[in-house]
Amino acid sequence: MQLEDKIYIAGHRGMVGSAILRKLQAEGFTNFALRTSAELDLRRQTEVEEFFRREQPDYVFLSAAKVGGILANNTWRAEFLYDNLQIQNNVIHSAWQYGAKKLLFLGSSCIYPKLAPQPLKEESLLTGLLEPTNEPYAIAKIAGIKMCDAYRSQYGFSAISVMPTNLYGPNDNYDLQSSHVLPALIRKFHEAKRSGAPNVTMWGTGSPLREFLHVDDLADACYFLMQHWDEPGFLNVGTGTDLSIKDLALMIRDVVGYTGDIIHDTTKPDGTPRKLMDVSRLHSLGWHHSIELEEGIRSVYETLVDTRPYSWV
Repeated sequence: MQLEDKIYIAGHRGMVGSAILRKLQAEGFTNFALRTSAELDLRRQTEVEEFFRREQPDYVFLSAAKVGGILANNTWRAEFLYDNLQIQNNVIHSAWQYGAKKLLFLGSSCIYPKLAPQPLKEESLLTGLLEPTNEPYAIAKIAGIKMCDAYRSQYGFSAISVMPTNLYGPNDNYDLQSSHVLPALIRKFHEAKRSGAPNVTMWGTGSPLREFLHVDDLADACYFLMQHWDEPGFLNVGTGTDLSIKDLALMIRDVVGYTGDIIHDTTKPDGTPRKLMDVSRLHSLGWHHSIELEEGIRSVYETLVDTRPYSWV
């Protein structure tokens, strides 16, 4: 990548896309082709084709997606499948059609079978049944990986796929109806502290194990891989360490400074028992994360309190 290259970040106002934009700007890139979802509906093929015909970006970071936690994935199953398939089909095809030098497709660790051996190795893809609660989203992301590989095989298009673990960081979603577990817990503990509530209820038993990566580390990995990796298949991006949801809740409670109790609503689903990424292939290329979990959560929470202490919009 050269500083004068034109770069399109699909989803540049989301958590991942905005982190990639910050990273590239910090590296000195200024030539961006950016559109909001109101300006360009990536689900509409004709709109996407016209955008690529006009702009013809050199590099594409495909971070736009319909995302959410267990409740959102399990409630809006058709939307998660349809919207994500449309977005990635249109962007990948148009990027190839209009001469992009390279595309990076971002997926999710939910592509792996529910009971795949831990830690999750890239070769475990399609070796078992998916977690039912987020199966539509997972199927869409698997299709995206295979589409990148197919366009590489048939057309010689340089399209790479990156599968990050659970993410958190600036511009996260704190809506309790659609957020992931980490931001949801931050909001719950913060509001309980403000209101003086004696306890906070969290979903499930707290026993599932999860891995979390700060989105700024993901952006750094994407920048690194766009320059140094060009192979079929996909790469895991994560920290290589995990903790239980209960321990995560205790960590967030301490960071927030809440002193009440934690109650488990065991009528709610736990989801996949464990999702730890094997990141040995990524490490072998020379990339490692730099932000540890408690440090990252503390930074996120302090920024939230400073910038929007009473609003979670």
